[in-house]
Formats: sequence, structure tokens, C-alpha cells
Amino acid sequence: MGNSIQIIDYTNLALAFVPVLAVVGILYKWSMDYRNALYAVSRMLIQLLLIGYVLVYIFQADNSLAVLAVLGVMVFASAWIALRTIKVQRRRLVPKALYSILIGGGFTLVLVTQGVLDLSPWFCPRYMIPLAGMIFANAMNSVSLAAERFMAEIKRETTYEKARSIALGASLIPITNTLFAVGIVSLPGMMTGQILSGVSPLTAVRYQIMVMCMVYSSAGISAACFLLFVKSDISMDSHYKIS
Repeated sequence: MGNSIQIIDYTNLALAFVPVLAVVGILYKWSMDYRNALYAVSRMLIQLLLIGYVLVYIFQADNSLAVLAVLGVMVFASAWIALRTIKVQRRRLVPKALYSILIGGGFTLVLVTQGVLDLSPWFCPRYMIPLAGMIFANAMNSVSLAAERFMAEIKRETTYEKARSIALGASLIPITNTLFAVGIVSLPGMMTGQILSGVSPLTAVRYQIMVMCMVYSSAGISAACFLLFVKSDISMDSHYKIS
């Protein structure tokens, strides 16, 4: 393979969908929502193909405004998707999710790109956009888990303080498990990609440590901010009571 990463042609790529279809088949057989799975996979395929062309343009343009526009779309989309499972007050809670992801993810992104990496120029698209994607995606997932668990606890008439703690703990379970498993069970995406492209494993490890720190902190800060911001809004709905 040498120092260049292997190119996957579309015919071979199609083989990756075989186990995906197996999962969809299981969902169908068990009378579960297989249509939602098909929709999600279809969206993934279309979105990734489109973003591939968009990123080629942005990398070639090397324009700070284009990078900021992409970051803006990431933040707004992550805030909306984070509350996908929340049926009550979703529109009212979206700004809270937006502020939370912006604070937790934005702070982490600035620290990593301008402090740890010291990018030049500061908006370097090849670093800024992929790192922002990882940060905002993890913040989104954390906020989503926190919101869903918090609502469930409030429905059980748990006090706000206890519901907040339970929700924050639940939101951090996936990333905490990843911290325990990294290097033993898994070699995460960035590290694997760098090794496949010929980068020294010792260099790849440093980048992966940076990535693990940034996703953990962005997830924790964003979820905590959401749970703090949501207290006033959630009490406005008659279905929930906060003591």
C-alpha cells in the first residue's frame, strides 16, 4: 500500500451496504420501523456525497467566510437534530440546544484549532471543518441523550436536581465507554485514517488524544449547559413539574 491511502471504487463501496440491508431486514422481520432506517441510510449517502463536492470547492477557495458558513450550518443542524426525539416543546427548546452546543462545542473548537494546533490561517478548512464536525456531532449526541433522559425523569416527577444529574450521567455514557475502550478495543477514525495514509502511529496517537479530549469536553459542557438552560422553559409546560 505504501504511503498512499487506497482508493475505494463505487462497485466495492456498494458491498458495505450488504450488512446494512441485513439490519434493515431484521427490523422489517421484527415489525420495527425499518422505513426510518432506510430513510436514515439514504440521507447519509446523499449528504456525504454532496458534502464531498462542497468540501472540494471550499478547500480550493480557501475562504474564511465559506468556512464560517459551513460551521453555522453544522451548529444549527445539530441543535435541531439533537431534539429529534423530543415531542413536547421542541421548537421552544431548540434555542437552548443551539446555545449549549455553541458554548460547549465552540469553546472546544477555538481552543483546539487556535491553541493546540495553532492553525495558520486560523480558518484552515482541511483542519477546521473535520474537527468541527467531530466536536459538534458529539455535542449534539450528548445533548440529545441528556434531553431524552431528563424528560423521562421529569415525567416520573423526579426533582430537577436529581433529574439533571441522572441525565448528565446518561449523556456521557457513550463517550466515557469510548475513553475506556480506545487503544484496546478500538482505534478511532482519525487515528485509523492517519495510519492508513502513512502517518507514523506515534504522531497519530497525539492527534487521537487531542480528539478524545475535545469530544469528551464538548459533550459534557454542552449537555450541562442544556440542562441548566432548560429549567425555566420546561416548567412552562403543564405536562412537567420541576421542584
